[in-house]
Amino acid sequence: MQPKFYISVDKKSLIGLGLIAVILGVWIYMSGPTKEQIAKNKRIKDSIQLAQKQAEELEKAKLAAQKVAVDSVKGEMAPVSDSVLTARAFDQYRDFAPATKGEAKLVAIENNLVKVYVNTKGGHVAKVELKKYNRYGKKEPLVLFDTDSTIFALKLSAYDKSRMFSTDSFYFSAEPSATGNSLSMKLNTAKSGSYLEYVYTLKPDDYMVKCDIKFVKLQDILSSNEDQIQVNWTMQMPGQEKHIVKEKEAATIYYKQVTEDVDYINPMKDEKLDLTESDIKWISFKQQYFNATLIADNQFSKFGSSAKLGLRPNSPTVVKVPACDLSIPYNHGASETFGMSYYFGPNHYNTLKTYEGLNLEKIIPTGWSIFSYLNKWLVIPLFNWLSNMNMGIVILILTIIVKILLFPIAYKTYMSGARMRVLKPETDALNAKMGNNADPMKKQQEQMALYRKAGVNPLSGCVPLLLQFPILIALFAFIPAAIELRQHSFLWSDDLSTYDSVVTFGEIPIISWAYGDHVSLFALLMFVSTIIYTYMNSNMMPQQNNQMPGMKFMMYFMPVIFLAVMNKYAAGLSWYYFLANMFTFSQNWVIKKFVSDEKVRAEIDANMKKPVKTSSFQKRLEDMAKQRQQQAKKR
Repeated sequence: MQPKFYISVDKKSLIGLGLIAVILGVWIYMSGPTKEQIAKNKRIKDSIQLAQKQAEELEKAKLAAQKVAVDSVKGEMAPVSDSVLTARAFDQYRDFAPATKGEAKLVAIENNLVKVYVNTKGGHVAKVELKKYNRYGKKEPLVLFDTDSTIFALKLSAYDKSRMFSTDSFYFSAEPSATGNSLSMKLNTAKSGSYLEYVYTLKPDDYMVKCDIKFVKLQDILSSNEDQIQVNWTMQMPGQEKHIVKEKEAATIYYKQVTEDVDYINPMKDEKLDLTESDIKWISFKQQYFNATLIADNQFSKFGSSAKLGLRPNSPTVVKVPACDLSIPYNHGASETFGMSYYFGPNHYNTLKTYEGLNLEKIIPTGWSIFSYLNKWLVIPLFNWLSNMNMGIVILILTIIVKILLFPIAYKTYMSGARMRVLKPETDALNAKMGNNADPMKKQQEQMALYRKAGVNPLSGCVPLLLQFPILIALFAFIPAAIELRQHSFLWSDDLSTYDSVVTFGEIPIISWAYGDHVSLFALLMFVSTIIYTYMNSNMMPQQNNQMPGMKFMMYFMPVIFLAVMNKYAAGLSWYYFLANMFTFSQNWVIKKFVSDEKVRAEIDANMKKPVKTSSFQKRLEDMAKQRQQQAKKR
């Protein structure tokens, strides 16, 4: 008799296994792909299978042609007739077969600002020249991108997904207008009156190129179960400036989704960004000082949309290779038009601002929202107003205006330092009286009482300095991106938009990484003037340095760090910081002539004789100090 085995499972175990199964099922459902992702993946899979099928058919056709064309007597290849080639093209491309033959040539439309070349193969914009700008060291117009560095194509799913065509492989017929500012590119099919058309229009004094994509009688050719047509746009950004390294740090992709604010891809990341959360208004391939932007009249569909920023860290000529996939709606009508525009032009704030409602000007870094107003309300208007002057002089004028606006703050900073300096005998006497072993809380309370009696606020010198940081941060963000400084020379610098190099010593380990391979004289002047200012400021408030010796080290160490940064930054910014330091010296010298230490001493003596008034803020500080002291005693 065979033994019987039994598995005993109690009720709690069954409940536990059931819960695990439920949790596992929910997790699999939640982590699984969405319907859009499944549809997108299926479409990609179908496209790959279709491409493979087409490649196999093409290979079979080639082998068949070779077999038919072999001369059985001579063993040589016989010519294939035009009718045979036409039949094979129709079998492969069907209604698009007539567009497989043609000649690739460039047809231009232009105005006084820009010249746009459209290629008959693909019907897309293949080259753009900006007439008022030049590449560094060149005299001919700046080429934003060239024929071998851009791709623009519609992906046409035809015959209920049995064929997938790309418009950049077909030849279009060009029909330029008599005025030269409009151009029609038609992709004609084998069916009468059926075609795909790009209509380009360029107005005078404008960087915007209008492009209307027209689908005429294509509803029987394009797949009936596809309501979106994919658009692929790729561009190699060529180097335009003196130092391509700086271009690579700035070039990126900006985009505006309909329900979101303007955003961008981190310039230092080689990443692909999913844009399927919201429909897209525009997408911009932004270089350091120029951009190419594709803008929908209404919107691009979010379905299947993405953007990829391809880095080229080791390329000496290519900055980056941005690419995007967008979708345009197709309703299978007899005649449909999708309207869009290209912007090919400079990253000039006022120029981009003229295109109202698009927020294109946000591709220019003006600083954080609070700090940006200095650039928008002062720096940019000043640069545009004085654009005919030497930009080094314009920065000088900017510095004067900023220092005048900040003079009340500078005056308070000086007076705070002067009061603390004059009060030094009393603070030294207090320290000697309390001794080194005194209770820190008690010592702090005595110092606060002395400051209050003398009418001195030790924080009044710090607060004005903090108020100046928004200006420094705003200029730090905007000046390196200001096209107004591009290729403008001043003194020994031939381009204020990038660093000046008076000595280039080449690659040196560690030094080149931290400091660079050159010496920027403007950055060096800024550094020396900052060290002098730090020394003068520390002499004005010696008692604070004695109380916080670590602070004194940081005051001298920060200019060293700043030198390493500014050595590789825009010379125009270093020039501004140098001028700001020099004006600070001048201001302090003038104030000292009118406000002597004797007058400050007399003011303090007068305050010492008055009844002490405690402000609510000072009272709160004292109460907090007393509470901490009591808690310390209890411990």
